Amino acid sequence: MRQFIVLGHDAPTTPDFSLDDLAGGAGRLDVLCRCVNSAFFLSHAIREDVRVHLVLRDEFTVAFEGGELRRLNPDERSTAALIRKALEARDEAIGHVAAESSPGVTIRRTGFETTLADAAAGSTVVQLHEEGEPVVDLDPPASPLFVLSDHHDFAADEAAFLSEAADERIRLGPKRLHADHAITVAHNYLDTAGYETY
Repeated sequence: MRQFIVLGHDAPTTPDFSLDDLAGGAGRLDVLCRCVNSAFFLSHAIREDVRVHLVLRDEFTVAFEGGELRRLNPDERSTAALIRKALEARDEAIGHVAAESSPGVTIRRTGFETTLADAAAGSTVVQLHEEGEPVVDLDPPASPLFVLSDHHDFAADEAAFLSEAADERIRLGPKRLHADHAITVAHNYLDTAGYETY
């Protein structure tokens, strides 16, 4: 299982946002949608052994489960519609119990620390960092959990928690990448090393 946690610092936590203004009025939800699409889509196929957790303002986590997903299309608008539908079901998420809003999409009332702690069970937590070990020098973990941020850097408390929780600290290349591009490169690194997920 490959997992990705993406923090959305400005992302909406209510469903009253326009699908026509994802980059502005929806708090850069476009960034998170691109991350979801990069995590799952292949050419004419979907990666079934992938899970993505979108942490929205440290209040809610919307999770996408590759093996169960339906109606995910390779455009930002339809992905945002699935997130909006999840937010419409947020009142059904009681405590840390998830509510399923559509096949393969759930929402929980959990923030970053709880989401990371839960997802880390049985996984290798990978911190992507420009001062980390070069990815080409490392053997890929069998069950990696990559943690990324949106268009903002990690806040100081987030970075500190992640540093303590991380099993590995790696860099994907010599340049800083957008989160969705980093997901694509991480997949390529794992695919090239012969680690198959489908």
